[in-house]
Amino acid sequence: MNRLKEYTIQFVGLEPGNHQFEFEVNDSFFEHFEFSLIQHGQIHIAVALEKMERMMIFNITLEGKVLVTCDRCSDEFYFPVSDLQKLIVKLGAEYMEESEDVVVIPETEYQFDLAPYIYEFIHLALPARLLHPDDENGNSTCDPEMLRLLEKLNTSETTDPRWEALKKLNTDQ
Repeated sequence: MNRLKEYTIQFVGLEPGNHQFEFEVNDSFFEHFEFSLIQHGQIHIAVALEKMERMMIFNITLEGKVLVTCDRCSDEFYFPVSDLQKLIVKLGAEYMEESEDVVVIPETEYQFDLAPYIYEFIHLALPARLLHPDDENGNSTCDPEMLRLLEKLNTSETTDPRWEALKKLNTDQ
């Protein structure tokens, strides 16, 4: 049984033209994806579907927040996500991904499951480096104790002796 069936759009029977759908993504959504980086969040999904005879264009808008771990201090915080993605679905002989945003599904299909694409688009909306936002004065809002420990670690003057030997080789030339 597909527990994410609420994210499935039954396109057979829809007239050609524009159609609107809305979904809510919450913690229970992320539970269905093993090893997900995100476990908690609240995201509103708006889908504008343009249906044609043998193709559908999905414009998917994400707006919400997800709980992430700061890459600097390892503290959790809610990060805002906002993105617009386009997915083109064509009808063909068999399932195939033509590119990262073009999918071919069999002509015998009557519905399309958006859940894995929503999941992927949420992750794509996150930056490569997740950091607590700065406050209004430009100061980090990371855990002050962790920042102090990191600063102490960065200012220690321990140098690996192998680097000194390599530097010596470079100056001998």
